[in-house]
Amino acid sequence: MSETILSAEPAIRLSIFLGILAAMALWEVAAPRRRRDIPRVIRWTNNLGLVVLDTVILRLSFPIVAVGLAVMAEDKGWGLLNNLGVPVWLAIMASMLLLDLAIYLQHVMFHAIPALWRLHRMHHADLDFDTTTGLRFHPVEILISMGIKLVVVAALGPPAIAVLLFEVLLNATALFNHANIDLPRPVDRILRLFVVTPDMHRVHHSVDPRETNSNYGFNLPWWDRLLGTYIAQPAKGHEGMAIGIEQFRTRRDLWLDWMLIQPLRGPASGHALDPRITMKEPTE
Repeated sequence: MSETILSAEPAIRLSIFLGILAAMALWEVAAPRRRRDIPRVIRWTNNLGLVVLDTVILRLSFPIVAVGLAVMAEDKGWGLLNNLGVPVWLAIMASMLLLDLAIYLQHVMFHAIPALWRLHRMHHADLDFDTTTGLRFHPVEILISMGIKLVVVAALGPPAIAVLLFEVLLNATALFNHANIDLPRPVDRILRLFVVTPDMHRVHHSVDPRETNSNYGFNLPWWDRLLGTYIAQPAKGHEGMAIGIEQFRTRRDLWLDWMLIQPLRGPASGHALDPRITMKEPTE
């Protein structure tokens, strides 16, 4: 079964990715949450171009990715879960929870360490917030993230099906919670108890560093609430808040070439441990 999962992984992930991306794009046209300030052609061509570049670099840099390593770990008996003898259903559930926690902690780390923030801030420097923002990551950050994920998979020993489900779910929720879609407020209040919603994650993309350094979850919203990094709403409201970071505010900053050199430009200000930032108390 593991070999079947491994061989089918690329087709499964690509088809779901394209389907969710198309659905979110159509939803954004039909029911946008915020007015769009930057022409879509500028942002989409560069953000999607970055996805292609990230994918090529990742495939060339890593001979094996997370699902493949999970298959290998299962065959060789590596990792905690492969040596505990727990039921498969419990191993799948535990794996998906722990992998999500690892992504949350990784995200906090990229905000806390200035050198890593230089890489991650490119994701935040988008001047509008839509589904393609969820794909906008520097290639070096992608490589570091994959390295961390492989270490977690090797140590945890999750079933390959759990890793595949987690990867698909993480990609889908990243497209969803970055989407510029107008969910009814009662729906959002209920939904954000179980999954990170666009209104919840949009706070994280506020130009206010106190809000930028909150709501780190991509998939499950529970870690932010449990660990004190949750802010319910932006101070200026979703229509009034500015998106991005203070350092990079021009349309030229949205071009692929300037995105790639952004980590080398200017100071690493605005990270979570910047002493000039006074963090807000989390709100319910």
